[in-house]
Amino acid sequence: MEYKLASWNVNGIRAASAKEGFTTWFAKDLYDVIGFQETKASKEQLSDALVCKEGYDSFFCSSTVKKGYSGTAVFSKIKPLNVEYELPDPAYQGEGRIVHLEYPEFHFFNGYFPNGGAEILDDQGSPTGKFKRVPYKMGFFECFLNYAEQLRQQKPIVVCGDFNIAHQEVDLARPKANINNTGFLPEERAFLDKFVAKGYVDTFRKLHPDEKDRYSWWSYRMQARKRNIGWRIDYFFVSSELENNIADAFIESEVTGSDHCPVGLTLKF
Repeated sequence: MEYKLASWNVNGIRAASAKEGFTTWFAKDLYDVIGFQETKASKEQLSDALVCKEGYDSFFCSSTVKKGYSGTAVFSKIKPLNVEYELPDPAYQGEGRIVHLEYPEFHFFNGYFPNGGAEILDDQGSPTGKFKRVPYKMGFFECFLNYAEQLRQQKPIVVCGDFNIAHQEVDLARPKANINNTGFLPEERAFLDKFVAKGYVDTFRKLHPDEKDRYSWWSYRMQARKRNIGWRIDYFFVSSELENNIADAFIESEVTGSDHCPVGLTLKF
C-alpha cells in the first residue's frame, strides 16, 4: 500500500482556483490525499466543480469566528475510517484550523497553525518584542501535541500543514535578520525542538538533511520568490513508528498560485 500525500497553503482557495498554477496542479490527480490550508472560505461558497473533485471526497473546516479567515480542507481518494474537525479543547476551536482523518495505517492531521500576529507596541508606540498571538499559538501547539500523543497510543501520526515556524537557520534565507520576528522566535522554535524530541520526524529533513535554499513560503514583496528569499514553514511530520515507511519527501517550489508552494510525502506500507 502506498500513500501519496500533499499539503499546500493556498492563501484563499477561491483566489487560487482562478490561477493557472493551481488549476494545472490540482487537475493532475497525483495524490491520494491533499491538505489545503488558509482556504478562507466555507464549502458553500465554492463551486461544485472545486468541491466535488472526481474520485475524491472533500472535507472542509471553516472559521466560525470570522468569515474569510483561516480554514482547512482535505481531499481524499481513500475513504477514511473517521473524520473530525478542530481540536478537542474549546479554547482552540472556531478558526477552522484542523481536519483530522483516520486511515487504517495512521491518523492524518491537516493543520493551519496560528500565526504569531502583530507586534505589541508600548505606550510610546515602540516595539516591545512581543507578539499578540504568540501565547495563543503556543497554547494551540501544546493542545495539538497532547491530542496527537493520545491518539498515537492507537496508531501512528502524520501531520502536515503550515506550522508558521521555521525550525532551524537553514530553513529561512535570513535567519539573523528574523531572530526577533514571529515565526523564528526562540519559544516557537523550542516547540519544534520538543516535537522532534517526542519522536516526530521532519520528513523532508530526514531525506535531505543538508539541503539549503529549500523554502515553501516567500513574501509577495521585493520579488522575494524570484530571488528565493523564503522560509520553510510547511511540513510533513510523522511519528517515529513510520520513519521506515518514508519513501519520498519533497517541495514543489516550481508550482505557483499562492505565496506558498505545495510540499509532499510518499509513505509505503
